[in-house]
Amino acid sequence: MNILVVHDNGVLGRLLLKRLASTHLSVTPLLISDLSHLDLSGVEQWIPETTDVIVNAMWLTDPEPAEADPEQARTKAFSLPMALAEHAAANEMILVQLSTSYVFDGRKQSAYLSSNPGKPIGQLGIWQWECEQVMRTVLPRHILLRTGWGLQRFIRKVHESAARDESLCLSSRHRGQPVAASDLARVLSAILMQLDCGAEVWGTYQYAGAEEISQYELGLAIVDMPELDGNGRAVHVVDEQPGWSAVEPGNAILDCTKIRNTFGVKQFPWRSALSEELELSGLRVAKGHGLKGLNVD
Repeated sequence: MNILVVHDNGVLGRLLLKRLASTHLSVTPLLISDLSHLDLSGVEQWIPETTDVIVNAMWLTDPEPAEADPEQARTKAFSLPMALAEHAAANEMILVQLSTSYVFDGRKQSAYLSSNPGKPIGQLGIWQWECEQVMRTVLPRHILLRTGWGLQRFIRKVHESAARDESLCLSSRHRGQPVAASDLARVLSAILMQLDCGAEVWGTYQYAGAEEISQYELGLAIVDMPELDGNGRAVHVVDEQPGWSAVEPGNAILDCTKIRNTFGVKQFPWRSALSEELELSGLRVAKGHGLKGLNVD
């Protein structure tokens, strides 16, 4: 099976390519480093004719940039995935697309099911939910994978607070399940291996780390990491809602039963990946993954 991995300069693309390189699958990376001047009408020129599966590994988990630049959010979370989906539909290809818990408003009292309709409260969720709805119409052979919080986002927040020597405000009212980039790469690889075996299990799935936690407690867990000792700048985490919490669903907990029953994917504890995620947070995707790739600027 020939797989095209569309990725940006984030960590997930690098990790997924490294993991897939150890399989028998034929993998081609497609790096899109700048979406601001991207001509989506030329998508057919980026994708090899022999491609069987397109994996869009652009993992958008931070709602703050989306609020600051809604048009860029629309391009990343909707326009690009739709261009890929339309090309896939016209050429009998499969598309694996990422979404997040930000498609929900967080008012449900229990975990969200993959069948629950979206009701987003911010720009990121709006475009991810719109993408989900249109993709179900345009491309029958698709895998939509919603994820929990990106763990690296909160590691960055701790680092930024330390650099500014400021307290970090995080809310105990917002609960969810972090996901490590390395764990998500494992999950995507498992899905692709089963698609290679002929599994036809199209639809919407959800994956998140094994432990539910509040954003405030997550901040404390990161600050308490031994690897952060000795940096001379202790970060004080405060249980207080920051301004950006207005676009955070109060309940971002995802039911992951469907992906376990269909693909045999078990939830891994995100705490076990904290040290690795901290190390990866300083890496660039450009550091070689050992594959000859395509670049789209």
